[in-house]
Order: sequence, then structure tokens, then C-alpha cells
Amino acid sequence: MIPSPPSISQLVAESGISKREAEMILADVLSLSRASIIAHADRKLEASEHQQAAAMMARRRAGEPMAYILGVREFYGREFIVTPDVLIPRPETEVLVEQALAWLAAYSAPIIPCVLDLGTGSGAIAISIATNNPAVRVVATDISSGALTVAQQNAERHGVNIRFVESDWFNALPAEKFDLILSNPPYVAHGDPHLTEGDLRFEPLQALTDRAVGQRGLACIRRIIDNAPLHLNDGGWLLFEHGYDQADACRQMLTERGFTDLIAIPDLAGITRVSGGKFAAKHVK
Repeated sequence: MIPSPPSISQLVAESGISKREAEMILADVLSLSRASIIAHADRKLEASEHQQAAAMMARRRAGEPMAYILGVREFYGREFIVTPDVLIPRPETEVLVEQALAWLAAYSAPIIPCVLDLGTGSGAIAISIATNNPAVRVVATDISSGALTVAQQNAERHGVNIRFVESDWFNALPAEKFDLILSNPPYVAHGDPHLTEGDLRFEPLQALTDRAVGQRGLACIRRIIDNAPLHLNDGGWLLFEHGYDQADACRQMLTERGFTDLIAIPDLAGITRVSGGKFAAKHVK
């Protein structure tokens, strides 16, 4: 005899993952809120519902991130589609968005600032900028066509007009200039053991690390800093996220390239995760 599907509470108890995550999966499968899942814990599942939820729970037991299993992740107050083609948006990146929006707030009509988001991934940074400041023009690049597909879906989901360009950093934008350049580039050092642990095992490697031996994860950041002056209007800014231990090296590279008014912004834990500076033509070689 084929056993009947379990109730919600039974499957949660037998899931082998946290109660919260099991409830989130069931909420997704049943198209209900998590509160409804809790309130109707005695409900018997249909066979197809049980099969789908059990498969998702098995993926979670194998360590796959919840964001990929559910297909979405919240960032800066909005929900974004995520797939294994893109990094999962993280809270520390919201520091970059907040700083960018604070800088853009100084602009007023008729001036329309132009923003470039390098390595956009899911589009979370670019879309957060565009939704919170509709007056700006936003261009977003990524070397991954798969990532750009996800970013475009997210832009449509949130009703913003962003120009997406497939590009290896600045390569496809040879003559364009911007008032603000943003990036959350790969900055995990080549061979870092964290790349084989936790969620990072499932995320796109090229978005995590530059894979440059001996560069301490700074190769992409260095490339961005070196080339940004060619793409910034006079008085424009470069802002980027970096690793927890890279602030001093980033400051040195910015100084060497002639950026002024350097900033270093901590995350909620007090660790500097965003650095940047102002481009002034007379200071930059």
C-alpha cells in the first residue's frame, strides 16, 4: 500500500532542515504565507505537493542556498529573482546602495546624472538605484549573458528602464562617461577555502573570485580603479564593495590613481566594506 502524504506538521518535523526553512518551502509550494502554513499545520498535503516540497527540502539538506531553491531573495526592501547564474544579494551590499543614493540626492533637475553598475549580476544594485531615484540614467554591465537575462527580468519585475550591456568591465563602453560608477566585483582571493564552503559552493565562481594567483582577490578591483578615470566625468565618483580585509589596499590603489576625497564606509558590524573616491581631471594621470 502506498502511504498517504503527510500533513504539513509531519513533513516539517521530518524534513531534516530547520523548521523555518521547511515552512518557507511549504509556503512557496502551496502559494501561502508562512503564517498560513503555521496556522494550518494539520492540513494533509496532496501527493504532488508532497513530492515537490520533499525534493526542495532534499536540495536544502545538500547545502543548496534557500535563495536558489525558492528562486528569490530580498534586497533593499524588494524581492529579486536569483538563479545560479548570479550571486545571491547580501545585506552588506546595501551599504553601497545607500552611499550611492546619498550622493545622487545632491543632484536636482535639470541635471540628470548617469550611473554605471559594473558586474551587475541580478541587477540588485542598479535596480535599487533606479527605483529609489527614477531621474537617474542607469547602465549595467556583466560578462555573463545568463546574469544579464536575470537582471533584465528583475528590471521588468520592478518597472525600471535600465540599459544592460554584455561587457568585460568597461570594454563594451569605450567612449562613455558617467557621473557615478558602482561595482560589487569579485574579491575573494584565489584558493580561499571559503569558496568550497557553505553557499559559496553553489554560486558562480567568476562572480566571487578573480582567480588570479597571488593577487589577494584585488585583480578586478585594481582593473576597475585603473580604468574608471577614463569613464568618469570631472567630479564624478567611484564606489565599490570589497573584502573585510582589503580596505587599506583599496585606499592605496585609489590614492595612486589620483582619486581624492577618499571614503571608507563600514557595514553594520563596523567593518569597512565600501571604498571610493572622487575623480578630478587635474589630479588623475
